[in-house]
Formats: sequence, structure tokens, C-alpha cells
Amino acid sequence: DLATALNERGQARYLRVEFAAAVQDFTAAIECQPGFEVPYYNRGLVRYRLGDFDEAMKDFRKVLELNPQFEDAALSLKQAILDKEEKQKRGY
Repeated sequence: DLATALNERGQARYLRVEFAAAVQDFTAAIECQPGFEVPYYNRGLVRYRLGDFDEAMKDFRKVLELNPQFEDAALSLKQAILDKEEKQKRGY
């Protein structure tokens, strides 16, 4: 389906370090199928890599809302929280 295709294209772009395009694809996949948790997770990973911890945490929380058993999202959420705290301690 379209949401899956957009998610897969987003992953390909993520691997090519085309982060802005990947975020667009993941967002489009979410708009097509709001209950599909995987593009939220993938978008969260990109946002995390970009240092946008607040937006990454929102995406990871949405994944867990949709699928509480998604362990990678739970781990990624914990890591984003820790990294945000560390960033704040260092003052940047």
C-alpha cells in the first residue's frame, strides 16, 4: 500500500543521509495511515539523529501509544530522554 511504499522510500533516503526527504516520506506515510506505527518510529530516528530530541520523543511516544510492545521505540525514547538531559547539563 501507499503508506508502506512511502515508509520504504523514506528508509532508503535515510540510509543515503537524505534526512529532510526521509522525514517528508515518513510524514506522508503517517498522513496516509495514521495508525501505522513504523513511520513514526523511523521519523523519530531521523529527528533523534538531527538532535531534535523533543520531536523524536513525541514520535517514539506515539509509536508506544499505537503499539506498547514496540521495544525498539521504548529503548529509543529512553535514549532520547537521556541525551536531552545530557545536552541540557552541558548547556547547549
